[in-house]
Amino acid sequence: MAEGQLFAKPDVRHERQADGSIVIRSAQELGPVPASLGVLLEQWATADPQRVFLAEREGTDGWRRITYGETARTARAIGQSLLDCGLRSDRPLLILAENGIDHALMVLGALHVGVPVVPVSTAYARLSQDFGKLRYIFRLSAPGMIYVDKADRYAAALQAIGATTTQIAASRGALPGGVRLLPFAALAASRPGPAVGAAFAKVGPDTVAKILFTSGSTGEPKGVINTQGMLCANQESIAAGWPFLSRRPPVIVDWLPWNHTFGANHNFNMMLRHGGTLYIDEGKPVPALIGRTVANLREVSPTVYFNVPRGYAALLDHLEKDAALRDSFFSDLDMLFYAAAALPQGLWDRLERLGQQVRGHKVPFVSSWGLTETSPLVTMVHFPIDRPGNIGVPAPGNTVRLVPEGDKLEIRVKGASVTPGYFKSPELTAKAFDEQGWLRTGDAVRFADPADPAQGLLFDGRTAENFKLSSGTWVNVGMLRTAVITAGAPVIEDAVITGHDHDEIGLLIFPSLAGLRGLCPDAEPSTGLAAMVGHPAVREALVAGLARYNSQAQGSSTRIARCLLLVEPPGIDANEITDKGYINQRAVLTRRAALVERLHSDPAAPEVIVIA
Repeated sequence: MAEGQLFAKPDVRHERQADGSIVIRSAQELGPVPASLGVLLEQWATADPQRVFLAEREGTDGWRRITYGETARTARAIGQSLLDCGLRSDRPLLILAENGIDHALMVLGALHVGVPVVPVSTAYARLSQDFGKLRYIFRLSAPGMIYVDKADRYAAALQAIGATTTQIAASRGALPGGVRLLPFAALAASRPGPAVGAAFAKVGPDTVAKILFTSGSTGEPKGVINTQGMLCANQESIAAGWPFLSRRPPVIVDWLPWNHTFGANHNFNMMLRHGGTLYIDEGKPVPALIGRTVANLREVSPTVYFNVPRGYAALLDHLEKDAALRDSFFSDLDMLFYAAAALPQGLWDRLERLGQQVRGHKVPFVSSWGLTETSPLVTMVHFPIDRPGNIGVPAPGNTVRLVPEGDKLEIRVKGASVTPGYFKSPELTAKAFDEQGWLRTGDAVRFADPADPAQGLLFDGRTAENFKLSSGTWVNVGMLRTAVITAGAPVIEDAVITGHDHDEIGLLIFPSLAGLRGLCPDAEPSTGLAAMVGHPAVREALVAGLARYNSQAQGSSTRIARCLLLVEPPGIDANEITDKGYINQRAVLTRRAALVERLHSDPAAPEVIVIA
């Protein structure tokens, strides 16, 4: 499908305010907004009940599939079970499970009868050492029921946080000590009565649909209230900017977790809005699991593909080496999409070349910007772009205000997709909005073309992220980070920029295990990072790449002087990383302050790599 058929033509209005801020909005009005996500489900269940909505791997026997008609019937049954178990608006359903059909049915059943859902990152139960975040969320949300996919997987976490006296539903497995579980199959087998219809009729735009907890840079997770109206309005914004989604039912293969706004509110709800099919990808962008993603993409050709930069990096090596996989991936693809972190130019170029090989033309590659607090999309690219970094223009229904903050422009938001506030936290809610009612985001942007706002906005990092060297020179962290990740390939998977109040810029580098293995052909499959970071080939490749970058750098604000390869991975308990793989720069710098000082010590420590 040609780009002209994919996108609505951008039409934006902007106005400069007396205080120096700039207000930008779409001139395109938002269309009618459904009252709830349940209305969308019922519409597709009536219009095309046999269309497949969700599919997931079922052992070695292929795919388990469920249609829109089956989904709606089961959601009503689960809704009845939840009402029978005493769940209501102040006794939500907490979900601790990987993406899966049963997980989706529990969510849709709760939303159908107005029970809020609290989806929690499984990393808080499986990767955490102290279960601190999970304990906090459990106590704050006070759920009427917890759903887990595999009970034994979460037994230690549930015991540690004192949750075993709460009603626990599970698709499979058991808990020690004779703890009673409610079988998912029994919940799904209930016969819906009049109470379900009555509850569904009361669900409207102001009904709380979800409480999504963000990891935050410091302190405890924040519970973002997501209403039915927010989620439905966001999908209408997407439909207005990308009309191609309505021309044929989209098909996606997606791993992004449903406890995050990207995977759930953006991708899952997009399939629900457009009658699409979501193949649940049990893979992840890590060496041990990327093979599962590859296997799924061999069998299913997506029409739209969503991922984070780390996911594209993990997939690219396979796409470049495997012509059959490449053909399957690109053969029916209308659009590539990335979000959640900056995409290095090198990844963009490699993907673009592969698309041209298969299709004979560039497959549009776009992005957007938003937050958990905006459910999530605020700006979107719905026009051709030729490089990463552009986050588009305000989508219909959203208005942004660019407010000068130091040397940056902070982007603030109003619109139908914006949260009313934080769960049980009026103080945080009050701080989140400025005196004119705009949601403060802390993110910075700049114009792609100051003379033409319709050319889109460029993400410009966080307003509090940049720093000064001891010389007083400002360092633009967001732009620099993307550049050095590209320059340091294949060694660098992610990097944290250092140098505040020092003479030079440094890097704390999280190495790419796959990249290091490629540089160390003698390494065994079990060889870890610690054994490879000191390999001469690794250091030579890193120094060569950063030296080439430095040869083009202009001044101390962009030149990399030294770096340190880290062996300890970013920690989820310390907020250093999310389960989407996004690195929290501030948290890393705070937790590893001693390493930062060692990196910048003079003379340089033996493990510090100095770049000429």
